[in-house]
Amino acid sequence: MKLLKEKTMKDSTKDQVQGKLHEVKGTLKEKAGRIINSPGLQVEGQLEKTAGKVQQKVGQIAEVLEK
Repeated sequence: MKLLKEKTMKDSTKDQVQGKLHEVKGTLKEKAGRIINSPGLQVEGQLEKTAGKVQQKVGQIAEVLEK
């Protein structure tokens, strides 16, 4: 009986995907903050969006270094 190996994502790919999700989530928070006139939510969104971009870049750099 053969055991199937689970296909898992590389850490670099996970970083890129998670980074993109944080970026999108941050953008939504930022826009919601503008709509409801909540500077705190707007800033929180900007910070999360920036953190997402950084995480994506980390994933891209790790991917290059894996090669």
